[in-house]
Amino acid sequence: MKDTRPVFQQALGPGWEQLGDVIRRHYTMAPFSNAHVCVRGTMDEVHHSPWARVLMPFGRLFGALVPYRGTRVPIEVHYRCRPGNALLYWDRVFSFEGRAPFHFRSHMARAPAGGGEVIEYVRFGLGMRLAVSAEEGALVFRDLGYVWRLGRLHLPLPLGLLMGTAYVEERPDPDDADRFTMRMVLRHRWFGDVFRYSGRFRLGSQ
Repeated sequence: MKDTRPVFQQALGPGWEQLGDVIRRHYTMAPFSNAHVCVRGTMDEVHHSPWARVLMPFGRLFGALVPYRGTRVPIEVHYRCRPGNALLYWDRVFSFEGRAPFHFRSHMARAPAGGGEVIEYVRFGLGMRLAVSAEEGALVFRDLGYVWRLGRLHLPLPLGLLMGTAYVEERPDPDDADRFTMRMVLRHRWFGDVFRYSGRFRLGSQ
């Protein structure tokens, strides 16, 4: 039987009810449907380090890194489900001044092991395993390592040695029921913050 609960509700179980209302609302999309949600906002910062420049050719190939820097960058994030599968699709559209809109696309699935784990995939089956938790109303993702999907196999990749470890959170704004903040950092033990961005979003039309 198909599980049509939202992906993060499946991963979090009872923890789903501990998320802030605005977080639940923009992820309340049923798999195997045409559901679509859009949030709009501004990235206060999009930053990458000198070390990240070394990684950019790899990032461009796999569609895994945003190649530009900026402040106060307008952004839209589109979340979609599709009738034929249980995946959650992301399209982050960054509007850097003087450049064409940059799309950072990925899709997310429950990990084969189940539990509170998902995998976010970019091109060619490259994925990041993420532990998902609800913490003080926020949705928090913690990096569990990289994998390469080959058919039904998920082969571990030691990319953390180059890329560092990711942390992501989406946190409700206590002063506005329709707003939330988002923060992502990719931190290397030797090179510091390889990549980071943070911003503020408003739940748009659905």
